[in-house]
Amino acid sequence: MKDLKEFDISFIGLKEGIHQFEYTIDKKLFDFFNYDEFCDSKVKVVLTFLKNTTIFELDFVFSGWVEVACDVTTELFHQPIETEIHLVVKFGDEYNDENEELLIIPFSENKINVAQYIYEAIVLAVPLKRIHPGVIDGSLHSEILERLKEFEIRGEEDQAEEEQEVHKNREIDPRWNKLKNILIEKNKSNGTS
Repeated sequence: MKDLKEFDISFIGLKEGIHQFEYTIDKKLFDFFNYDEFCDSKVKVVLTFLKNTTIFELDFVFSGWVEVACDVTTELFHQPIETEIHLVVKFGDEYNDENEELLIIPFSENKINVAQYIYEAIVLAVPLKRIHPGVIDGSLHSEILERLKEFEIRGEEDQAEEEQEVHKNREIDPRWNKLKNILIEKNKSNGTS
């Protein structure tokens, strides 16, 4: 990851104890990973790095937003990002990142690049279904929403009221009235009416 050197943490020169690093994540990081779901972003990452002799503990705290398209209207909006991750780094014979909370690095390593962890945490913090806040509270007005309302499934009560209105406003063909009279007379002669 030579292009993302600002995310390298060289732990050889660090004293044991707590160290803090801050990053501001913009679209450049997502472009590096060829991730095009975000149009823009501004996420602040505070990394607390605890160095011990044989183990490192990294606590990431994320706050900010990413600009995404709404799944309903395709309007762009700022999706808030608030998340945290914890990572333990140990030394071993070879590199191993199969466990999402444990990273094993070779004894010969002298730095850790945290870009991949920051990228993944932000991507996973975004909900699967992205809905513009204006759709939820009804303040967003767009042509797509108006078209979707035409196809909206209404409850049975709404449909019954609409059918009654249509029935009231429709002129009744006089031939149907004659048929209704025949039914009424038939029911009276059978004693059912």
